[in-house]
Amino acid sequence: MPNTSVLLAAAAETSKNDGPGWILRTVLIVGILGAVLLAWVLLRNYGKDNDDDRD
Repeated sequence: MPNTSVLLAAAAETSKNDGPGWILRTVLIVGILGAVLLAWVLLRNYGKDNDDDRD
């Protein structure tokens, strides 16, 4: 996963140009972080055996 300072530097560099704007960059960063968090939560419990439902 890229370092936060690298992401901020990339966002600062693109803000100098006529890019898509800060809202789209924010949506993309939050979406990527959300996907990583979702994958982590799903994969964290993937291998666990849940015996609560068995009799």
